Amino acid sequence: MKLFHLEHLASTQGGEYVLGSKDLHSNACYLIYGVLQAGEGDRLVKAGTGYEEILCAVGGPLVMHTKHGKIMLPRGHAVHVKQDDSFLISNPSDQPVVYVMAGGTTSP
Repeated sequence: MKLFHLEHLASTQGGEYVLGSKDLHSNACYLIYGVLQAGEGDRLVKAGTGYEEILCAVGGPLVMHTKHGKIMLPRGHAVHVKQDDSFLISNPSDQPVVYVMAGGTTSP
């Protein structure tokens, strides 16, 4: 069993790290660990064709900038991101906010 220090990996990759097929040698699932710094915004969330994701605000609130307007995602809340959905997220707080996204393929 291998451990992955996601906080460190994200800090070396611009604030977000995808733990996926490269590390896991599997296409069955993946996890994204991200950190938005205080006031940081405009990070793209996009589930590609054939994939769906769950976005969870772990360390604080996130604002989702969708085609339907701004939606607050409070700490500890999650949203289902269907394939081909996309929107931007931002951190409205004065502290860094951690979020995670878990996803998998919609194909059998």
